Amino acid sequence: MPIPRMFTYRIPSSLSEQIKIGSRVIVQFGKKKVLTGIIGKVHSKAPQAYDAKPLLDVLDDTPSVNPLQIRFWVWMAEYYCCHIGEVMLAALPSGLRLSSESKVQLNPNFNPEESPYPLDEREIKILDAFENSSELSYEDCEKILGIKTIHPILKSLVTKEAILIFERVQDKYSPKVETRIRIHPNIAKDKKALEAVFENISGKAKQESILLKYLRDVPVFNNPQLNEKGLDKASLLEEGDSESSLKTLIKNGVFESYKQVVNRIDETAVTAGKIVLSEKQGIALSEIKNHFNSFQATLLHGITGSGKTEIYIQLIKEVLDSGSQVLMLLPEIALTTQIVSRLKQVFGGQMGVYHSKYSDNERVEVWNGVISGRFPFVVGVRSSIFLPFDSLGLIIVDEEHESSYKQFDPAPRFHARDAAVMLSYFHQAKTLLGSATPSFESYHNATEGGKYGLVELPERYGKANLPEFHLADLAGDKRKNLLKVDTTRLMRERIQEALDRQEQVLIFQNRRGYSPYIQCEDCGWTGQCIQCDVSLTYHQFSEELRCHYCGYKEKVPPACPACGSSQLATMGMGTERIEESLSLLFPEARIGRMDLDTTRNKYGYQKLLDEFGAGHLDILVGTQMITKGLDFGNVTVVGIWDGDRILNFPDFRSGERAYQQITQVAGRAGRRETKGNVIVQTRRPDEAIYQQVIKGDYFEFYRQELHERKKFYYPPFVKLIKITTRNSDYKTAEKAAMALHQYMAGIAVKKIVLGPEKAMIGRIKNQYQFESIIKLDRSGSSQSEFKQKLGEIIIQLNGKPEFRSVRFVVDVDPN
Repeated sequence: MPIPRMFTYRIPSSLSEQIKIGSRVIVQFGKKKVLTGIIGKVHSKAPQAYDAKPLLDVLDDTPSVNPLQIRFWVWMAEYYCCHIGEVMLAALPSGLRLSSESKVQLNPNFNPEESPYPLDEREIKILDAFENSSELSYEDCEKILGIKTIHPILKSLVTKEAILIFERVQDKYSPKVETRIRIHPNIAKDKKALEAVFENISGKAKQESILLKYLRDVPVFNNPQLNEKGLDKASLLEEGDSESSLKTLIKNGVFESYKQVVNRIDETAVTAGKIVLSEKQGIALSEIKNHFNSFQATLLHGITGSGKTEIYIQLIKEVLDSGSQVLMLLPEIALTTQIVSRLKQVFGGQMGVYHSKYSDNERVEVWNGVISGRFPFVVGVRSSIFLPFDSLGLIIVDEEHESSYKQFDPAPRFHARDAAVMLSYFHQAKTLLGSATPSFESYHNATEGGKYGLVELPERYGKANLPEFHLADLAGDKRKNLLKVDTTRLMRERIQEALDRQEQVLIFQNRRGYSPYIQCEDCGWTGQCIQCDVSLTYHQFSEELRCHYCGYKEKVPPACPACGSSQLATMGMGTERIEESLSLLFPEARIGRMDLDTTRNKYGYQKLLDEFGAGHLDILVGTQMITKGLDFGNVTVVGIWDGDRILNFPDFRSGERAYQQITQVAGRAGRRETKGNVIVQTRRPDEAIYQQVIKGDYFEFYRQELHERKKFYYPPFVKLIKITTRNSDYKTAEKAAMALHQYMAGIAVKKIVLGPEKAMIGRIKNQYQFESIIKLDRSGSSQSEFKQKLGEIIIQLNGKPEFRSVRFVVDVDPN
C-alpha cells in the first residue's frame, strides 16, 4: 500500500512460533481488505495511535524475504521519495501476493421449513447444490442456473439469511504438476508377467501400441531405475495414441499413474568449450581484480566487440567457485535472449533468468530458486535487483549507460545501475559496470570523482576491425533528385553490395509504427489523441491510429474529419514503413522487423533473433532493441535511417544519448574478419558529434560536453529531482504546482528551482501536467534534508481540500 510507514499487528499465541523476519503474513487492513504483509520487525511496543489488529495467518514455512532485502527496500523508499509499500509491490512477484475469491456457503442457522421468506425456483436450485458441495464460487452458481448475472439472486438469498458470502484467501502461485506413467513395479521385475500382459491384450492394437512405445523409451529390464521415473503422460500420448486405452491399462494394473511437481525453469546443463582470453582481455581482467581491492565499483570501458562478455564469464566463474552469488543485469529482454543462451552453455542449471516476459509462476520459481540456492547466478533486467540474495559477491551491470535501467512508472522510480551499486554495498560485494559508451555520471566517478576504478579495453577481440563510417547527405540527394522512398543513393548501394555478397544488414530507426502521423494535405489536420496532447501514430498493418502513451486507438478515417478532403498523407517514417520501403527497393530480400509490435509475445524476440542468426533474414529493421549487445557474424552493413532525429531532442542528455546510440548500433557491424560499414542518413553531415563518433574519441566528446554541464549546473555536478504535478483540471494543476514551488523555495539547502512549466506533453490520460526541476547540491546532508522537507510539503498540500485530488510525482535522478 502507498502509505508512509509500516503498521504494527499483534501476534496471536497460536502463531508465535512461526513468526520470522521476512515471512509473508495475511493481515486485515481497514474494515474489509485482506492483504499480504511482510514481517519487517518484531517488537513489544504497542502503537499509541490505533489498536493493533491480530495477524490472521503466516503463509511461509521459511521466509520469502531476507533482512538484507528489507534494509535495501527502506533505503530505496528514502532515496527515491516513495513509500516502502510501493517498493514491496515492485519487488515481490505477483505470484507471491494473495488473491481472494468470493465464495458462497449455506447458512448453518437456515431452515427452509421455518423461514418466513418464500424462495423462488432459482434460489431453491442454488440451495440444492449445497448437498454435493460445502461451498460454491460465483462461477459455479452461474453454471447451475445457466445465467451470467448472479448477483441479484445471491443478494436475495443473503437478505433471506439462507447463505453466507465470504472471501477465500489463497496464494496465487501454484507449482507445476505433471502426470507421469510407469509400468507397475510387479510387472517391471518379471519378464513372464510382462509376456502375460501381451497375451492378454493381443488383438487390442491401441493398447499394444502404448505399451510398445513405453518399452521403446524405457527399457525396464536393462535399466529399472528409468521405470521409477516413468514418462510424462502427455509425451506418451503425443503421437495420437488413445487416452481411453491408457486408462484401461492403468485400471487393469499394467501401468500406474502418479503426480509429480516439476520445475517450469529449464535446467538443462550444456557444456561449452573453454574460454580463452586474449592478452588484452587478460590484462583487463587483472586490472579489474586489482581495482576491486581498492574500490567497491569498477567501470570497464570496452569498445563494441572488444570481448567484455568473456571477461564477465571468467569473473562469474571465480565468484561462484568461492561460494558467493552473482547477479548480471541487462537493459532489455531483447538482449537477454542472445547473451543468455551463451551464458547457459557455460553455467547450465546454476543460472536463473528473470524478466517480465516470464509468467507469474515462473518468476516465483526463480525467486524460490535463489532462496534455496538452486540459482546462485541470475541474469535479468532491472527488476532482478529485488531477488532474495543473501550472499552476493558480484553484480555486473552490462551496457550501464542504458536508459532502460530507469523505472519511470509506477514508483519506485529507481535507476537499476545506481540501486545495484547500493545493493552491493549492503552485501559487501563488488560491482562491475560495463559499456562501450559509459554514462557521464559513471565516467566522472571513475576519472575525476575517485569513486570507481577504471579499466579501458580499446581494441576489438580477435581479428575484427572497427567499422567504417559514411555520412549520407539527405538534403544533398534530395537536391540532386537521388532520393528514393527516403533512402540516399549511398544507403541503397551499400545494402545492395551486402546482399550481393550474401551478407546481412541492420537498419535502425527509433520510431515504431508506419509513420509518426497522418496529415490532411489541404487543411493541415492531424489525428490527435482524445486523452493526451500528442498526435496518433499510424500503423498500416492494423489500419489504426494509435497513441503510444495511453493506448487509445481508432480506425483511419476515409476522409479528413475537418474538411472532408481525401488527400490524407503519411508524414515521417516508422519501422513499419521502412520495412515496406525496403521491400520495394529490394524485392528479393527477406526482411524482418523488430519493435514492440512484433515482439509482444513471450518468445517474439527469440524467434526473430533465431531467424536472423540462422540466415533466414537478409535485412532486420528495428528500434533501439537492435542497438544492444547483439552479436551476428554476418552483419556487415548497419544503416541509421535518421541520425538527426536522435540529436534533436529537448534534453540536456541529447548529445550524450546520440553518441551512445550511434556508437552502439554501429558496433553491430563487422564483428568478425570482414570490415563493416555504417551509413548515417542526415541533413547535417557537418554536425560535430558525427565527427567525434567517426573518430571514436569518447574522451574528447565527454570533455566538451562536461564543460557545458558544469557551466549550466547539470549532472554529474548536481543532483536532479523532477516533480510533476497532475490533475484532471488545468487550473487546479497549475495552482498546485505554483504552491509547491513557493514551499520548496523556503527549504534552506543549496539548490536551484526551475519552473513550474507546462510539461512537454501537457496532458496524458486526461491529466494535465506541470513540471518543476530542482538542481540540488550533491552533499548527502542537502539531499536528505530536502527530500524529508519535500515529503512533508506534499502531505501538507494534499491535506488542503482544493488539492486533495492533485497527484505529485517525485522522480529522483530523472533520465
